[in-house]
Amino acid sequence: MEFTEGKSSDELMRAQTVLWTHIFNHIDSMSLKCAVELGIPDAIHSHGKPITLSDLLSALSLSPAKAPHLQRLMRMLIHSGIFAQNNNGGDDNEEDAYSLTPVSSLLVKSNDSTTGLSVLVAAVLHPVIVNPFQSMSAWFKSDEPTPFSVEHGCGLWEVTGRDPEFNKLFNEGMASDAKFLMNILLRDCGDVFQGIESLVDVGGGTGSAAIVISEAFPNVKCSVLELPHVVSTIKEKRDVDFIAGDMFDSIPPADAIFLKVRYPPPLSKLFPPPLIQYFNFVRLECLYVCTVDPS
Repeated sequence: MEFTEGKSSDELMRAQTVLWTHIFNHIDSMSLKCAVELGIPDAIHSHGKPITLSDLLSALSLSPAKAPHLQRLMRMLIHSGIFAQNNNGGDDNEEDAYSLTPVSSLLVKSNDSTTGLSVLVAAVLHPVIVNPFQSMSAWFKSDEPTPFSVEHGCGLWEVTGRDPEFNKLFNEGMASDAKFLMNILLRDCGDVFQGIESLVDVGGGTGSAAIVISEAFPNVKCSVLELPHVVSTIKEKRDVDFIAGDMFDSIPPADAIFLKVRYPPPLSKLFPPPLIQYFNFVRLECLYVCTVDPS
């Protein structure tokens, strides 16, 4: 074939390997989703020690006929760094066992649904979020603003507003992520909240971040600005005030505005120029947290 001319067999095989890697990359995330839905991290955690395949099958209430398939799933997730395999020490009569890694430890659930990131996995890998990626080429050929709108005919917030079940899952996923990150932020960058008496968390979801701030700094009056369909579902408010509204219409007055932005767009697209000069960014890995003092 013409495209192979002048290329060594090694080059061609490496090129095909890269191509195959991209083709099957979705298996990594779907395997992770499967593990969360089956409850594998919780089963290993509850076992209290590395768990064998047969014990894992029993803990998950799976048919013994699924043993080879579960073994393949675990092999995939071990390769991805989600779980670890403990060798039997050369004893052929002993099964290898599986244990948690720092990654899968984050997926262990507790009585508090916002503790642990398994619900974040479920939310982000939900068909509502994943399916739009099948419409990317159609989006490029259309006038729609996003692939999401091509797939669903509207934006994400409209979908959460009309689908209570997905809205609940999405909010819990965002809350778990916010609580996890806020505990790290307060530990390493807590001084950014010193000296303020009031704060509004813009787009603060179910208030996980604001609640953590309020508990760490009782003197700071915290409030959350969120869309009405989110605020209407909130049951646990503690010492945080929830305000139904839209950040693009108005933001309640406070000493500081708290905004969590991943890979932030130009600030001019979020706030008018007079406010931009007050932004102070605290970078925490891929999370950017900015507080705004408009005074």
